[in-house]
Amino acid sequence: MKIFGAIIDNETRCVHYHTEKDIIAIKFACCERYYPCYKCHEEHAKHAIKRWQPSQFQIKAILCGHCKEELTIHTYMQSPSCPKCHAVFNDRCKNHYPIYFELQTD
Repeated sequence: MKIFGAIIDNETRCVHYHTEKDIIAIKFACCERYYPCYKCHEEHAKHAIKRWQPSQFQIKAILCGHCKEELTIHTYMQSPSCPKCHAVFNDRCKNHYPIYFELQTD
């Protein structure tokens, strides 16, 4: 699986986010390419970010950098860790959900 951006290790950490828990890459809806973060996308892609729509949350668009399992957006948003290898994800990534995902407000 090819990951684009400023990657610094084989678990998809990048120059922008590189804590122990920063181990996911996101497939962007606009280009179908995996990037570690929105900053990598902004720096390396030649187009604006297009967010995933709620009707698309069953698409596998999240890559666990530890075991390379692809997860659906829904599974990722509901899980604090990878369901396959149990590596823990950075819970602060939720702050960036509005950049990647069109969220429904109740």
